[in-house]
Amino acid sequence: MKKFLLLSLLACALNAANAEMTAPVKEEIRNLLTRLEQSGCEFNRNGSWYSGAEAKSHLMRKLDYVDGKFTVKNTEQFIDMAASQSSSSGKAYQVRCQGAAPVNSAIWLKSQLQQLRSAGR
Repeated sequence: MKKFLLLSLLACALNAANAEMTAPVKEEIRNLLTRLEQSGCEFNRNGSWYSGAEAKSHLMRKLDYVDGKFTVKNTEQFIDMAASQSSSSGKAYQVRCQGAAPVNSAIWLKSQLQQLRSAGR
């Protein structure tokens, strides 16, 4: 029931319109996930820690799932709806870098997104 509710909320929040996200949004998400992969940080999903490469792979699968099914207008929306919590358990994802305390992935990803955008200016 929880999984169904989460998927339903995802569908509503992303405005199910069967439209692909724009190429710039998709590229920005890929660049952000590459940052995660190369960060040396670990990613917690459902109580287990994974490497940045494994995290990128998992989140790319989620990106592929939402692409074409929902209208994702920007990278922040992807983070909020697909990269911040497990769609199966509802547990928040976390990122832990170099022995620092874990933070919710949404906070970490949005911080990295801001840096990515600043570097591109």
